[in-house]
Amino acid sequence: MKRIPHSDSNLLAVSAARSAADKLGVETLVIDVGDVIGITDFFVITSSNNQRQMQSIREEIEMNLSKESDLKPIRVEGKESEQWVLMDYGVFVVHIFDREWRSFYNLERLWSDQPILDWEKND
Repeated sequence: MKRIPHSDSNLLAVSAARSAADKLGVETLVIDVGDVIGITDFFVITSSNNQRQMQSIREEIEMNLSKESDLKPIRVEGKESEQWVLMDYGVFVVHIFDREWRSFYNLERLWSDQPILDWEKND
């Protein structure tokens, strides 16, 4: 497993968010949780309209991060789920939700006091 330098975690999280957007992920956010959680720096949160799209988003993130940084997730949970897929890359975690489940868990509210990266801006 490739080790991710801490300084690169925000760039990789942004890359994951852009990959999700490329596959029509909805309301994609990158939340900086590094100051309050000791196990990861960022949460990437996005929604999908159906299971097929959820899997397409997951595959796009995996493919792009593998190509760009030779990076693979430490683990992926919910690959066959219709509700929630979690991709753990260590220094960032990707949450791909069905819209209803995202509303139910409402991670944005839970972490509302943490900074949100403007991942859509041009570099």
